[in-house]
Amino acid sequence: MAAMKQLENQIAVVTGAGRGIGRAIALKLAAHGADIVAVDLKTDFVQETVDETRKLGRKAWAVAANVSEGASVEAAAGQILKEPGRVDILVNNAGITKDGLLMRMSEADWDAVLDINLKGTFLFTKEFSRAFLKQRSGRIVNIASVIGLIGNAGQCNYAASKAGVIGLTKSCAREFASRGVTVNAIAPGFIQTAMTDKLSQEQRDAITKQIPLASLGQPEDVAEAVLFFASPAARYVTGQVLAVDGGMVM
Repeated sequence: MAAMKQLENQIAVVTGAGRGIGRAIALKLAAHGADIVAVDLKTDFVQETVDETRKLGRKAWAVAANVSEGASVEAAAGQILKEPGRVDILVNNAGITKDGLLMRMSEADWDAVLDINLKGTFLFTKEFSRAFLKQRSGRIVNIASVIGLIGNAGQCNYAASKAGVIGLTKSCAREFASRGVTVNAIAPGFIQTAMTDKLSQEQRDAITKQIPLASLGQPEDVAEAVLFFASPAARYVTGQVLAVDGGMVM
């Protein structure tokens, strides 16, 4: 039983926890003993995640924040550091896509994706960094993407944001290491979520052909990797990028 609860008494903050990968991460950490702060644009978006977490016997809080706005993130962090009172694990998962070929991409679509995916990760990490460094412990896990490693036509903004997350991860890992705080990134490949459900069968078949394991991943596959980075087993691992992609970019 002890092994099951390796995150007992830890508080995990998960952004974009309302659905898909974010929800899977929150529930995986809760199943291993963590209490969960589920963050999304509106608290309604995370109510289901909060309810499921409580069913697992863990505490859960719903917090609204626009991850791309400094004042909003600051207010959310203040609320979290007051109510649960501390943070042991931060998972920066909130992300969006606004795909289009570069020559037709609007400045607004560029800004929206960079602001949420990259700036949001920066703002949340910054807000909790003082608390992490003061307690001389903490795990930060950033959700990047294989697209940040290999690029993709029609996703210049998304690829740039996720490559940025990887660079941010490595720099923060160097800055925080002396205080025992680890910072790692996960680069999911094609995972079955609402985002990929929009693909046609033809697109799905073309993607599957590029994946040696010949199938899309599940949100749980990403959640398991987050659990590893958040767990005592990964105490000596920092600044790493783990591709969870069925072998796509090996």
